[in-house]
Amino acid sequence: MTTEHASAPRVAAAWGVHAFTASGAVVGALALLAIVTGQLSRAALLLLVGLFIDSVDGTLARKVGVARVLPQVDGRRLDDIVDYLNYVIVPVVFLVAAGSVTHWAWAALPILASAYGFSQTDAKTEDDFFLGWPSYWNVVALYLWLLEISPLAGTLWVCLFAALVFVPLKYVYPSRMPVLRRSTNVLAGAWLLVMAFAVTWPDWARSVRLVEASLFFPAWYVVLSVTLGGLRRRRA
Repeated sequence: MTTEHASAPRVAAAWGVHAFTASGAVVGALALLAIVTGQLSRAALLLLVGLFIDSVDGTLARKVGVARVLPQVDGRRLDDIVDYLNYVIVPVVFLVAAGSVTHWAWAALPILASAYGFSQTDAKTEDDFFLGWPSYWNVVALYLWLLEISPLAGTLWVCLFAALVFVPLKYVYPSRMPVLRRSTNVLAGAWLLVMAFAVTWPDWARSVRLVEASLFFPAWYVVLSVTLGGLRRRRA
């Protein structure tokens, strides 16, 4: 299906999906502005908004069939551009501003490692997994900040996850999972809400250990990735 064969509402819907994906870049820019003005709570909420946009835009794109309706626009490339901003650049700036690493120079590790990860032709496998740790630096930045992890420990975590980008472990792609997709997406939605509560009402969240409880979902994600994905050799 090309643009001229698609109905006007279908074309409008396809452009709407692309605009929705691109809006993530606007959210990322607003998060950067919040960081440089010292508004880390606002920046953290914007990181979560960016996560939400990325978690649903792919499903919307497949539902509308944007690749067929607007073949002249590469939705995957658009998504990668926005994701590199919101999953790497903005969180790394957040890490430095929050004092989560011992020196700003450590920010080079996630930026370089993720540039490698995003550029790989098999970053997303033929059976719908991410290959190598999928640069969830937004999640790392939020937890290091909310849990008040020391700069030394934060630096060690950053080094670990940067190294995991190069380990060919297959991580689940939540919106394309062959099994447990609904359960995982429900848990992901609940996690987003819990993290938003923790950022908005930090004193209450600390009193009930809400952030610690929210670690259940990352643990669930890792267990599913090891169980369903496992290690795979990269293509030569």
